[in-house]
Formats: sequence, structure tokens, C-alpha cells
Amino acid sequence: MKLTALYKLYSQHFLVDTDTRNIRKNTLFFALKGDNFNGNTFADEALKLGASFAIIDEKQYQTNPNIILVDDVLETLQQLAKYHREQLKTPIIGLTGSNGKTTTKELINAVLSKKYVTTATKGNLNNHIGVPLTLLSMTPKTEIGIVEMGANHLKEIEFLCAIAQPDFGYITNFGKAHLEGFGGIEGVIKGKSELYSYLESNHKTAFVNPKDERQIANTKNIQTVLFSENLNFKAVNPFVKLEFNTISLQSNLIGKYNYTNIAAAITIGTYFKIPATEIKNAIEEYTPTNNRSQILQKGTNNIVLDAYNANPSSMKAALENFAELKENAKTVILGDMFELGKESLQEHQNIVNLAATFNFDTTLFVGENFYKTATNKLQFKTFEALENYLIKKPLEQQSILIKGSRGMRLERILKIIK
Repeated sequence: MKLTALYKLYSQHFLVDTDTRNIRKNTLFFALKGDNFNGNTFADEALKLGASFAIIDEKQYQTNPNIILVDDVLETLQQLAKYHREQLKTPIIGLTGSNGKTTTKELINAVLSKKYVTTATKGNLNNHIGVPLTLLSMTPKTEIGIVEMGANHLKEIEFLCAIAQPDFGYITNFGKAHLEGFGGIEGVIKGKSELYSYLESNHKTAFVNPKDERQIANTKNIQTVLFSENLNFKAVNPFVKLEFNTISLQSNLIGKYNYTNIAAAITIGTYFKIPATEIKNAIEEYTPTNNRSQILQKGTNNIVLDAYNANPSSMKAALENFAELKENAKTVILGDMFELGKESLQEHQNIVNLAATFNFDTTLFVGENFYKTATNKLQFKTFEALENYLIKKPLEQQSILIKGSRGMRLERILKIIK
């Protein structure tokens, strides 16, 4: 089937699904494949559950007139998303960076949705599948699109930009994330800056933090909108406070590192003419979820749960911020950081050394990488070993920072703390 014909089917309802557990009526089901599943085998089921058509790439599963055979389902999904983006003509903001992408995206969405009909990336669906799905979730009613783009190798952001074709771009920062795939920090900078290359070659606009010298240097040939000079950081204890345009704002976000995320949302909101009072309301109403810098209470303990992801840059920022909080008794539980390649042992040792400079009451390290480091603090090779320790020696009346990569699933600690 030609792309234009497939688009005609899609544009009847503007619905696309890839999981039969969440099928919507009249959707197009794209039978994607993974390491442990073959979506082609679910084509018939998708139709029975309400899908209008199923898109497959293995002929033996074409058992119904409404099952459409293509050469490659994933490529067809990406091509459809690109074609749809070109029909929409909707302004799109693309953002990437090493840390803070999802929080920044959600803040921008909260602010812009005060005035516009927005469509933004759900969760962190920011890869070669997530970006097309985000674009295909936009309808002619969408007035501004916000697309988060993630990458762990060179040329990935370039590829995603070719699909999303952003009119505006923002890079949160360059940090020590995915060092294994990028080959080091210079690779990270080059890879993330593929967004800038797209903006420059297509005469688009970048939002830039003027205090970030690397971002300024990398956007010297691009039309830019700088963070407002009327933004003033005030305090963190535990939540970020700031002022802009004489308006005081207290967020529900911890950590000085979140100031720039908020500043980006204020700058973009101002650019799109959101009233200052509405920007304030949007940011103050936003509460982080999904294990991202959440403030929780369990029994007598106050917990900072930041277990969604971790890399050396975000780990350093989290430790420094936690050290500044005015709390009497502090416990730090740190889990392994992944995708660091040959730098892994040294980067974990750097975090161990940094943690030792702070006067935390208790510091616990968990994971095979932290287990290899040199320290006089408690180390646990497995989560089960940490679990057994915490059961025998429960934490009480502590402020606790829990930080680690997604694969460590450190949110499981919440079930142990009473």
C-alpha cells in the first residue's frame, strides 16, 4: 500500500497503537517486533479488539482483508509519522540533553497548555519508536507539539529531527550519560548537538541558557532566544524558589539543578505569550511523578526518590543538592549507573569519593559496579543483599536520598522502609 493511501486510513481517526493490551477503537495497529515478541502474531487479535486495520510485514499473518502487508512495519510507522508531520504544519519544539529532558518537557507542556492545545511526548517515549508515536498522536487540533528526543549513539538525534522537523529546539545540558554509546563526553556533545545542526541548516530557532558557555558556543550560527535576564534563583529547601518579572514562584521540584528546567519553561512560555501569572500557576501546580525527584514520607522517614535514572552528572547534582538540605539525619542509598563503558569503574569511584566529602549519617552503595569501588562505606553487590540489611536495620527518622539507574529499580526500597 502506498503511503498516501495508508495516511488516508490513519487520518480518519488519527489513532495508532502498537500494543494489543491498550487497543483503541478504530485505531491502526502497527505490528512491531522486539527481542521477545513478534507483533505480527497479534494482528488478528488487534482487529477483534477494535482496530480498523493492522499493519504487518510477514505475509503468513495476512489472514484478513483489513491486515495490510508492508516491507517493514517500523519503517512504515516512521514514514507515516514524517508525512503526518509535514501535513500538520504545527509548530513543534524538540528537546534533548543528558539530564532533565522529561521534567523540562512536562514543565513546558504545563505552561503552554494554559493557552494552547498541546500534544507532548508521553513519559519518556523519546526514541525511534516513541517519537513517531508522539507525532502520530497529534491531530489537526494540536496547536503546539512538544517532542522529547533521546539518544545513546551518534546520528540518532539527526534521524529523529528528520522525522519530527522541529521549528524550535532546546538542549538541557551536555553531561556524562551514555558514554559507552557516544564514546565519551565529546561524543555526547556532538550527538546532542545534532539538534542544533538541524536548526541551523533549516533556519529554525534555539532556546538557550546564556549561563551555559557550551550551549552559547554551539549556537553562535543559529537564531536564538535566551533565558530572560529577569529570572532570579532564590533558594532550595527543599523546593526550588525563584522570581521572574517581579513574580515569586515556589515549585514542587527539588534541587538547584531544576532551576534551569523551570527557567526553560518560563522562557518558552514567555516567547509564546503565556501571561506571567499563568506561567506561575502552571509551574506551581506541576508535581513530579514516576520516581523523578519525588518527595515521599514513609513512617518516620522523609524520602527523596530519584530512581528513574542516573548518570555521573545527575548523581553529582543530586548529592550536592541533598547535602545542602537543612535536615538533621541523612541517609544516602546509591545504585549503579549504566552505559558508561570503559569509564564505568572510574565514574563510580568518583561518586564514592564525592559522597565521602559530605557528612551523611549513612551511605549505602548497591550494584556490581559500586561493589568494585574502594570505600569504607557499606557496599552490597545485589539488591537482595541491601534488602536483607535494611530489614535487619530499619531506617528511622531519616531524610533519605534514593538514586540509581532505571535498571536498578531502587523504588523497590519503598516496600522495605516502614
